[in-house]
Amino acid sequence: MDEKLGLIKRMAEEIVTEQELYELLKEKKHPIAYDGFEPSGMAHVPFGIYRAMNLKDMLKAGLHFKLLLADWHAWINNKMGGDLDKIKTVGKYFIEVWKAGGVDISKIDVVWASDLVASSDYWKKVVLVAKNTTLKRATRCLSIMGRKAGELKDVAQYFYPMMQCADIFHLEADICQLGLDQRRVNMLARELGPKLGWWKPVIISHHMLMGLQGVKEPEGFDDNTAFDREISSKMSKSKASTCIFVHDTEEQIREKIRRAYCPEKQVQNNPMLDYTKHMIFRSFKTMKIERQKKFGGDIEFSGYEDLERAYIQGNIHPLDLKNAITRYLDTMIKPVREHFEKNEKARELYEFVKKQKVTR
Repeated sequence: MDEKLGLIKRMAEEIVTEQELYELLKEKKHPIAYDGFEPSGMAHVPFGIYRAMNLKDMLKAGLHFKLLLADWHAWINNKMGGDLDKIKTVGKYFIEVWKAGGVDISKIDVVWASDLVASSDYWKKVVLVAKNTTLKRATRCLSIMGRKAGELKDVAQYFYPMMQCADIFHLEADICQLGLDQRRVNMLARELGPKLGWWKPVIISHHMLMGLQGVKEPEGFDDNTAFDREISSKMSKSKASTCIFVHDTEEQIREKIRRAYCPEKQVQNNPMLDYTKHMIFRSFKTMKIERQKKFGGDIEFSGYEDLERAYIQGNIHPLDLKNAITRYLDTMIKPVREHFEKNEKARELYEFVKKQKVTR
């Protein structure tokens, strides 16, 4: 039990609630957890590397995982120009990204939203959720789709949070294991589940990796300023200049990292320290920073806390840290990049996605 909880807690930004998770793990040998993704463009590091890391930990913890390819949700959200066929092709590309990231597809259930919507029972759940949700509450949930209230274009976008809430119960998910930006609708599910005769899912929200630009001022995604700032600052594949993709070469990664925000001696809101903590030290036993002898020579850290302390004290220069992060990120990305270079089916899907215009 301690090992299971340890695997889950090391990737969780928030657990609602930890006691309920403990009881669930005691009660069920393989609780069902789910996450959903809009097929909406090229895969970036939070999706192709960090998500795969979290997923592998969930499987080690004994969870039965369902990955929802939310093609209808992407259609509603006008991704890929609102072309459902293109969206489905991007979904197939996503599966190849997960494979390349080391996810054993045979151990998870990949579910398409287009299969769920074929069921009248699914739509009954959607309507039940909608009938028990106020318009104001639904509007507050719009942040889950990366939309602000003023960006609404059509009524269908209000279906999105209602569908996502219904997804949880239709997939029989005991656990919602999504990013922290999806918290609004997960909390709605916790409130409505018992009321509608279903259950109260546990929420395990994972960290949102910061974009290369560092922290951004709130952009109006949520009325909670701190929460809004986190959503506004996350790495987004629609902002290519502040995003690292799983297809980037080592040189491209180096150039993007070189230009990234990384103030000397500052840890808070520093994307370089963010990647070090949440990816590198979870994937490698130690982190080596190579330096010229006149600057102290190479130094190796066995834990994030030691590196953070050294950085705050000014013992690690930002450029040396950036060079090390480039090496480690490239090592993590390389298997995914090479999969799409060597596998013909994967390469064709990548070439298709690369030619598409990313729309919001």
